[in-house]
Amino acid sequence: MSLKTPPTETVAIGTLDNQRVNPIAAVLRTQAFQILLVLLAIIIVFSILAPESFAQWTNFRLIIQNASILAVLAVGMTYVIITAGIDLSVGSVLVFSGVVAALVMRAMGGEGWGVAIVGILVAVLSGVCWGLLNGFLIAKAKIPPLIVTLGSLGMALGLAQILTGGVDIRDVPTVLTVSIGYGNVFGSVPIISVIALVVVVIGAVVLHYTRFGLYTLAVGSSEIAARRVGVKVDAQLIKIYTISGALAGLGGILSLSQFSTTAIAGQSQTNLNVIAAVVIGGTSLFGGVGTIMGTVVGLFIPAVLQNGFVITGVQPFWQQVAVGAVLITAVYVDQVRRTAATRGNSQSLWRKFVSGGRRG
Repeated sequence: MSLKTPPTETVAIGTLDNQRVNPIAAVLRTQAFQILLVLLAIIIVFSILAPESFAQWTNFRLIIQNASILAVLAVGMTYVIITAGIDLSVGSVLVFSGVVAALVMRAMGGEGWGVAIVGILVAVLSGVCWGLLNGFLIAKAKIPPLIVTLGSLGMALGLAQILTGGVDIRDVPTVLTVSIGYGNVFGSVPIISVIALVVVVIGAVVLHYTRFGLYTLAVGSSEIAARRVGVKVDAQLIKIYTISGALAGLGGILSLSQFSTTAIAGQSQTNLNVIAAVVIGGTSLFGGVGTIMGTVVGLFIPAVLQNGFVITGVQPFWQQVAVGAVLITAVYVDQVRRTAATRGNSQSLWRKFVSGGRRG
């Protein structure tokens, strides 16, 4: 009796061997690139409507500066969502880290870099502790990420309010506000934006060019398969949530530097804004797919919309409507693509939409 290779396996191998992927076409098909086109279209429209106020470097600089703190948080959130998780606590961890850092610096006294560096370390360490707690409960206790981070959201914010009595702390070392908060390099480039850029670049390199990034994508694609090939999934998840917490802590000290106050009540929508940016940028809520650069593009859509609406005299509340519509569309596109990939169907998005998702 002769052994034969199953026809399906032969066909599959032959298909893989003969496939040639055009890299340019692959980039053009990515959701991140399509969202970039949407962002460019929005910028062009506002530039035409208000060329003397919107289409100016000073205005673009303001947009970039306002989005910098969210960009730091969004890097960690991208890693979390790639694993099919969620972190609702980043805004509260940001507040808590800023509060603890402000209390420590006030207790030390002084305005120099020595006090400021201690505050920075305390803020990041505070975020790391919350991230470790989230990661341990999710990976080891097997509690769903939504529940864990929703709980830590309330705990971190509540503790921040307990520590301050609900009153914002305004005793921030001048060196932080002058250098990080409002300082510039190369003439007019905000230092806070340079810090955010460094975080973004490091996050992108680690995600796409290191084993840690590969393991992150593997866990999101299939946790069972990742375990079978030797990935320590629990440890990976703990590391990822710790990174998200650490970046939220860094965001806390950046916020403290920029606003010269703890702004306890000013971060209620931060977690939702960050999640929306990550998903709009092409990171799949189902896990396994995502890019840092896509997240950055997704982050600037609400920032540009809000700025453009204010300049053109449109009620800024329309920004929430527009971002919500873009978010729903992004999730729908991702779901359709995943369904088509699972079925091996190359049906176009438009045909899928008008046919109600049926094959044909």
